[in-house]
Amino acid sequence: MNPFSLEGKKALVTGASKGLGYASAQQLRALGAEVVISARGRAELEAAAHSLGATAVVADVGTLEGVQDLASQVGAVDILVINAGGPKAGVALSVTQADWDAGYQLTFLSAVRLVEAFLPAMRARAWGRIVAITSMTVTRPNPNLVISNALRAAVTNYLRTLALEVAGENITVNTVAPGFFATERLSSLYDEIQMEAVRASVPMNRVGDPLEFGAAVAFLASSAASYITGQALEVNGGFGIR
Repeated sequence: MNPFSLEGKKALVTGASKGLGYASAQQLRALGAEVVISARGRAELEAAAHSLGATAVVADVGTLEGVQDLASQVGAVDILVINAGGPKAGVALSVTQADWDAGYQLTFLSAVRLVEAFLPAMRARAWGRIVAITSMTVTRPNPNLVISNALRAAVTNYLRTLALEVAGENITVNTVAPGFFATERLSSLYDEIQMEAVRASVPMNRVGDPLEFGAAVAFLASSAASYITGQALEVNGGFGIR
């Protein structure tokens, strides 16, 4: 049996209408998984699902009701890829209480609620893969992304704790921290002059192709990664090692 094959497995990828979520869904499909993708915007999501050969379910994972509705429509999954849009940018003393509350719901509680919704079926089957897309801000805080810095670190340690609890049940729990990838999110944070500095900061002298990131997610979802759990994998072209 090919340990990289995901034939017969069902995966849910949230925040997957574009960017790294979409690329992760694409690589899961390439390994044979049945894929369900979700996001808030119907038109973009349905176009993405058509392109992938996936099923689309519109949902706002930043709310409890949104996660509950998603779970009722999707049913049990073998693979859960947790992804949500980045919280509002800003330095530590500029963001408001409302910004923190919104970020907490979208970035942290969405992960907790998705786990609570989909983990029970994995435990019943004694097989599961949970992978969360975080950020390099977990280990290298960006001065202008204070909410992401704080809450993605919280997600990482929540999932590491969960990994300890389910490690003996054939369920792995990992996070993948992207560096700089060619996505709309990156373009919204840096102008072209700044992008030159970004590329120069990466030992590979380029930003990543989202499919390179998606391949790491798909690997962690496979049986080939069955002895990897509680890890925070950085996929960043060597950023930070020099």
